[in-house]
Amino acid sequence: MSTLATLPHTLTELDKEARMGGLGSETQTREIRRIDLSDFDARRVQIADELWAAATDVGFFQLVNHGIDLTQVQGAFDMAQRFFALPDGVKAQYPLQRALNSGWESRAQVRPSTGTQDQKESYQITLPHMAPLWPSEDELPGFRAAMLAFETQCWQVGMRVLSCFADKLGFEADFFTHAHDPSSPTYQSTLRLLHYFPTDPSAASGLWRAGAHTDFDCLTLLFQRAGQGGLQLCPGKEMEGQQWTSIEPADDIITCNIGDMLMRWSDDQLPSNFHRVRNPLPHEYQGSRYSLAFFCQANRDVMIESPSGKYAPISAEAYLRQRVAANFRAGQTAM
Repeated sequence: MSTLATLPHTLTELDKEARMGGLGSETQTREIRRIDLSDFDARRVQIADELWAAATDVGFFQLVNHGIDLTQVQGAFDMAQRFFALPDGVKAQYPLQRALNSGWESRAQVRPSTGTQDQKESYQITLPHMAPLWPSEDELPGFRAAMLAFETQCWQVGMRVLSCFADKLGFEADFFTHAHDPSSPTYQSTLRLLHYFPTDPSAASGLWRAGAHTDFDCLTLLFQRAGQGGLQLCPGKEMEGQQWTSIEPADDIITCNIGDMLMRWSDDQLPSNFHRVRNPLPHEYQGSRYSLAFFCQANRDVMIESPSGKYAPISAEAYLRQRVAANFRAGQTAM
């Protein structure tokens, strides 16, 4: 039996997630603030103040003028759609390696909040482990080069944002940059391509495109396409009442949220809040939904240490493995 499959689940985050499977209610009164990253070096103090205010209040915010050209974002989406259009037999040559958080899966993610399979497929790119997992140039010309370039752009934006949080937490400005070093073999930040399947009227009720969850990382950067909605958030202070707010997608905006690693590093000052992807309503677009998510996950050998000792120290590798183990069925490939 895989060591991954037998890891004990000792994380309080899992206890909270297991209580979040209800439908809840929807409210549109919550503001999701937009942070302008233009002229970053000159405006760094102002940007850090705005990020901190948004993150400590809701845990979600959106970035505008973030520096990634819209044509590059659109190119990454086009490549993702081409990948997911490949026959399942081709994609199955590059199966998800759970312990490495890399490769393709389909309907394999079962959230602790719902106990049902998310109605999606995904392909996860974690750089040190990709050699056997890239589609060939014959299968998908230009895919590897496009994804590598986009991954680098996402990392740069993520590190800018995290440097502002480092300032506010009293860490060195490059603290998180070192913790997410892409030149290290222990790098485990992940670019995840996501395809949510078209709505199937004959499918069993109670299924979600993505059940309620918090993210495992420090910071998530999410790219969405206009007209393909469904993302909803629920701040922790409203968790028990499950009041959800829908996030309108836009092509030129990055929607960000704090993850559990950074919540621990901040002694809960920066909340990692719940979100989900609901199924489209009858009057809404019923086709495929695509998104691109970049997860800033600290390198495996980095210790996540709560400054006040509120949380016991844990390596980023052990933390991520426990969270992945609780989210994917045992039959999925593990190494």
